[in-house]
Amino acid sequence: MGSQYGTSQQRFIPYGRSARRGEMRIEKIKGGNAHRYGAEDAGGKDWFKITIPHGKKYDKKWLLTSLQNLCPIAFIPLHYSTEGHKVHFYVEDAAAASALCKLTRRITDSEGNRHCMSKRFDASQKSLDLNSIRSDSDLVSHNIEMILNQKNCMQAVIKIIQENIPELLCLNLSNNKLCKLDDIAELVNAAPNVQSLNLSHNELKSERELDKVKGFNLVELWLDRNPLCDDFKDQTTYIRLLFLARVEGWIANDWKDPTLCLQRDCYKEPAVVTMKKEVDGRKMAVPNLQDGHVLPPPICFEVETRTNIPPCKGSRFVSDEIQGLIQRFLQHYYCVYDSGDRQPLLEAYHDGACFSLSLPSINHPSRCRLKDYQEHSRNIKNVKDPSTRFHLLKRSRLTVVAFLNDLPKTQHDMNSVTVDVNTYSRTLLAFTVSGVFKEADDKLRHRVRAFSRVFITVPAQNSGLCIVNDELFVRNATSEEIRCAFAAPAPSISPVLPNLSATQQEMLSAFSKKSEMNLEWSQKCLQDNAWDFHRAAQIFTELKAQGKIPEAAFIK
Repeated sequence: MGSQYGTSQQRFIPYGRSARRGEMRIEKIKGGNAHRYGAEDAGGKDWFKITIPHGKKYDKKWLLTSLQNLCPIAFIPLHYSTEGHKVHFYVEDAAAASALCKLTRRITDSEGNRHCMSKRFDASQKSLDLNSIRSDSDLVSHNIEMILNQKNCMQAVIKIIQENIPELLCLNLSNNKLCKLDDIAELVNAAPNVQSLNLSHNELKSERELDKVKGFNLVELWLDRNPLCDDFKDQTTYIRLLFLARVEGWIANDWKDPTLCLQRDCYKEPAVVTMKKEVDGRKMAVPNLQDGHVLPPPICFEVETRTNIPPCKGSRFVSDEIQGLIQRFLQHYYCVYDSGDRQPLLEAYHDGACFSLSLPSINHPSRCRLKDYQEHSRNIKNVKDPSTRFHLLKRSRLTVVAFLNDLPKTQHDMNSVTVDVNTYSRTLLAFTVSGVFKEADDKLRHRVRAFSRVFITVPAQNSGLCIVNDELFVRNATSEEIRCAFAAPAPSISPVLPNLSATQQEMLSAFSKKSEMNLEWSQKCLQDNAWDFHRAAQIFTELKAQGKIPEAAFIK
């Protein structure tokens, strides 16, 4: 600087350190040279030259205004000029020069973003319009890029909203080429009161993206001119999305006339659907289109007077004999299945038994909450490869029971179980068992599942049933099933058949006392050995020595 201006000049270095590259710099100019820089010589006062690296990309008025707003000491900039990417101007006050130096790295693009967003905010409506924010003239003139489909830009916007307008009610993000809404989820904490969200004219391809806005209590959701709208070319699919929006929580679910807007191919204008609270005294949805067209109401039964739907019936058995046979089988089967050691189930399966496990069709496997079962699912709607289907089918009783042992430990709610007999003959009995269970793992003990299981059985030598085919279907329980699950104590198991003779009951009591097994397992052992007390005692001793009798047999 000294050679340039012909005098000895000293650079002002705050805190006794040299300025780093990219930081604001200040140079002290002696009063006698003030006229060279556009300032009058006021009695030999010193002047200070302020240099802002990369300042040229900012608008002069905006840059000086930002500095004046941030600087605690008022100053008057003189002789504003540019040199390459730098900006220079002069100030007279040493205190102001020092204060300006401390603003190094405080002026960033975020200030430009904040200024731009402040112009687009309507305080009376608490509405922020970020439509086509990338092409905003202020941002373009300052060479600031605001691309909302980039994570850093969206996070900068969310931060500004959180710090300045957390009371925001309406947000317009249309025409911003958004293809993902991952960052929108963070906006729930920044502006939890948002009720209207405009996502129209973007690049959203899947309705699953809308899961990210569940945290809002939206009253209006605008989606027109997005690729996902191409899937809704008729009224049926359009209405389906409306109800799905309710179920999935994309829009408010409290009957306050929320609006879901899509652009449909059959209409030139966006179609707005409004949920009416009541129609003829019944809560239902009547979609109305903004362009004057009216979608038909959903198909329903027209009942003039309120009718109580009869309650669902419970289990259906062919006869009392079949009912007793199946109930005994299920009591024994699930007693062992829930005991923690399923190895004794070998006795329940035929040598050539088959087993398969299925889950509901899942569009997004990564969101599946049945991960312990997912890889084994043989849902043929999803599994197309023949070799994979073959591999997922478990064959032989050893393979079946080994697989069952690897499944999560469970506790079934026997009060929830219903049975439907599908086929019955002298040589075959097929029935479906449905109910709920929870996983015994400590981490998952509150997670309730629902199941449906089809057993195909043949008569066994011990007057019981032998499984030749077992199909298990597992799904997540509904809210009603979860509410009712395990609400009542487990039903007591009747250990004695209704037609036991007095001699058999006396024999059962003696065998239970001698073996220390409960009446249920004592009865099973005697029945398997044709009520031969001594043979049953011999078999019991052998099985106990081999460790094949489950602990459940000794629980009284």
